[in-house]
Amino acid sequence: MMTRRNFLTGLTLLPFTNALADGLTVWPFDDNRAEFSKHLKPVGRALESPDWYVSANSPIYGPNGSVHLFYSRWPADRKADGWLNGAEIAHAVAKSPESAFEYVETVLAPRPGQWDATTCHTPHIQYIDGRYCLFYTGNSNGQPDTQRIGLATAKSLKGPWKRSDTPLLEPGTAGAWDDHCTTNPAFIQHPNGQYWLYYQSGKTSNSAGQGYQKYGLATANLLQGPYRRYSKKPIIDFSSKGKHAQIDDAFVWLQRGRFNMLLGDMGVQSNNAGLYLDSHDGVHWEDPSVAFGPLNDYVKESPTLDQGNAYGRLEHPQLLLQHGRPRYLFTAAQGGKYMTSSPFIFKIV
Repeated sequence: MMTRRNFLTGLTLLPFTNALADGLTVWPFDDNRAEFSKHLKPVGRALESPDWYVSANSPIYGPNGSVHLFYSRWPADRKADGWLNGAEIAHAVAKSPESAFEYVETVLAPRPGQWDATTCHTPHIQYIDGRYCLFYTGNSNGQPDTQRIGLATAKSLKGPWKRSDTPLLEPGTAGAWDDHCTTNPAFIQHPNGQYWLYYQSGKTSNSAGQGYQKYGLATANLLQGPYRRYSKKPIIDFSSKGKHAQIDDAFVWLQRGRFNMLLGDMGVQSNNAGLYLDSHDGVHWEDPSVAFGPLNDYVKESPTLDQGNAYGRLEHPQLLLQHGRPRYLFTAAQGGKYMTSSPFIFKIV
């Protein structure tokens, strides 16, 4: 487990006193905090709005050094669960990760009659093979079991975006561990040239209970697929760690010859933190350590009675990478100025 390894290339752990002076959250060195967690300096919220819940968001540097953010949003009157029926994916731009983001346009909206007819959610943006690739989740009837992963591509961050007519990956056959849905994509282009799609799913028969959310892997020789399951079993399954031990919102990246992963923790070690894992091959993963804590570890915000059970949780971790190195961590959190939801950003120092 890499709880002691300084895997962030070119970084050194800040001295304890300097970290305090710089506003870093400093953790004891004998706990289960990953090295990653010790380099997080809170920047704060972005794109706060009284009219929209802004949730899952994925950043990328543009050709001129500006930062482009693709994010899921839905009308505030739908409350926290509005992502399931009526979310769209929008595009915003800022001069830097710590500057104000300005809405540009909605790039993916639900398409009536299609596999993504009722929602577009969990965007994940990458530049692959000379084009921008926007992975996302859609559903066809506003229900969790019709969630599927799709792909939109464009030659420019300004679009136009061409969407896949069919999902990249359907659920497994009846009775399989992943027969419920495919959702929350994470993606890497493997050094061997293959395209690897990590996906979240679970079994329909226990979708509301034990060990529902796990992660599988599908691979393809072409970006658009077909994607084939690497294994009949999930590659990440923490259900043995507790009755409701689940995981959520994976982000995967390669660095210094290792595969790295961030995950949302839902009962593995806590219910409102993030997990860090690493692997030598992207399939077999080391035991998890804590990547980041709950929101109140970094800022103090007043809760209200009408927030859901995700209040205080930092969700949908996505990294802003520069030359392959993590520079900023983007998450999403309920609350803020308007008590809706918005991105919460960390600088990696």
